[in-house]
Amino acid sequence: MAAEAAAPGKGAAVEEGAKKSGVLWLALADGPRLAWHVWHEGAIYLVTGGEEQLLPGLDALDRVRVTLRSKDNGARLVEFDAAVSVVGQGEAPDAVAALAKERLNARDAEHLAERWARESTVVRLTPEL
Repeated sequence: MAAEAAAPGKGAAVEEGAKKSGVLWLALADGPRLAWHVWHEGAIYLVTGGEEQLLPGLDALDRVRVTLRSKDNGARLVEFDAAVSVVGQGEAPDAVAALAKERLNARDAEHLAERWARESTVVRLTPEL
């Protein structure tokens, strides 16, 4: 029997779901957490810590279970495991710029990347399909 990760079209469903909805659910040790994110070049990027969303322990994980839901009706679209990696300062400037563009109601919009470099952690979730 083929593993779930080998399901045809799953990669397309992950990409479409991540692009259409700006939020996802992460299965963390203290329970499920809702998080805003962006899809950029085949991966999900998000920011945690500092003044941003708190996702305790995410940056210490090797992988995490991700659930994407429909923006229209909230139905579960797809679940998958993703490899977790911390993005080093200056490592993915285009992804950080995409995150900053999607960050709503930031108090210091023009200096988000600098603040994140000082206070927060940018994390890449690479779907394991």
